[in-house]
Amino acid sequence: MNSFFQESLFAGVTISLLAYLAGSFLKKKFKLGILNPLLISIVITILVLVVADVDYDTYDAGAKYLSWFLTPATVCLAIPLYEQWQLLKRHWRAVLLGILAGVFTSMGTVFVLSLLLGLSHQEYVTLLPKSITTAIGMGLSEELGGYVTITVAVIVVTGVLGNIMGEAICKIFRITDPIAKGLSFGASAHAIGTAKAMELGEVEGAMSSLAIAVTGLLTVVFSSVFAGLL
Repeated sequence: MNSFFQESLFAGVTISLLAYLAGSFLKKKFKLGILNPLLISIVITILVLVVADVDYDTYDAGAKYLSWFLTPATVCLAIPLYEQWQLLKRHWRAVLLGILAGVFTSMGTVFVLSLLLGLSHQEYVTLLPKSITTAIGMGLSEELGGYVTITVAVIVVTGVLGNIMGEAICKIFRITDPIAKGLSFGASAHAIGTAKAMELGEVEGAMSSLAIAVTGLLTVVFSSVFAGLL
């Protein structure tokens, strides 16, 4: 198995895609929120690497090509936004205020918890980009002096939790408006949450797509301010 990873150029991609397909199959078959395809694929990939005694660098040599599709995939989220453009123009004030509330709630929560837990400045700034896409979060974490690898892990965990728990939270707080639901997914759980929002409806998906872009921009703008607080 180890030789397969070393000799095959696309071994990492193959394992990653098969693991994700397995996760998607389990989600469709059992219809359980905890069986998130991304979460399942991560667990399966880790198990394969551990059992096959393959180090991360060897795996990444073949899996890194997947990251090339990250930015184009994010750009494609503009399509549902374009389809709901008239709706956005009618509610732009509420949309902007909703996203602002999400950004400040996210970074404000990180700040308060960092104070309570006694985190260092480096640990604190590592967590600040938790609710934005990986493509933006990695660069922001590096610029602020955080641990980039931990930032990536936190972003993934945040997205998976939002995907799994977001709909239930909306029901608990009786949030039924599709615009509000979409913004909440995009502003708190980025692209992974948007995948769930698109399952709920076209409006939810479009608003979540918008929230990803604006949340990323506002987080970059205000992160330096929050970074200076601790």
